Amino acid sequence: MIVVHHLNESRSQRVLWLLEELGVDYEVRQYARDAVTRLAPPELKLVHPLGKSPVLQDGEQLLIESGAIVDYLLRHHGGAQLVPAQPSAVFEAYNQWLHYAEGSAMLPLLLKLYVSRLGDAGAPLHPRIDSELANHLGYVDRALQGRDWLVGDSLTGADIQMSFVGEAARTLRADYPALDAWVRRLQQRPAYRRALQRGGPYSMAD
Repeated sequence: MIVVHHLNESRSQRVLWLLEELGVDYEVRQYARDAVTRLAPPELKLVHPLGKSPVLQDGEQLLIESGAIVDYLLRHHGGAQLVPAQPSAVFEAYNQWLHYAEGSAMLPLLLKLYVSRLGDAGAPLHPRIDSELANHLGYVDRALQGRDWLVGDSLTGADIQMSFVGEAARTLRADYPALDAWVRRLQQRPAYRRALQRGGPYSMAD
């Protein structure tokens, strides 16, 4: 049985969604953030020393990092679902999006979150962060113009991996209509809605 160690309001929500899309049986073990610090509870360190989520257990295999988990699940439990055929230019674009989500796109979003908590002390950093956000969100928005999905003609693991980027940019999406429409399209999928029921409260869902 696959077990997802799931922290509320976190990247692990997209792992639940992927499992629902694949129709794979799994168990959710819930962990709640500290209401004041917003940090993960110490119990997660008993699962993996970093104390982060998601953590996936599949038999004796223990995995962290949502990109690695998405790739693993699609290779071991996905069959031909949600992955473009190889070799192809579409597959290479798909693989790039898998890495881009956490390798580049999330950094300015996280910086905006953390620096905003500094109040006036963080003010000098805002122009640079906002410039990087416009750069990355504009890039994703342009990639989605005239398209329903990031690559190919149907949902892939790239859309699922990138979904957290779009959701984390929730307050900014009005300026990026193709990105906003894509997030709303994802969130209306039946598997996405089922994952919300399994994962519990998730404020980034519309």
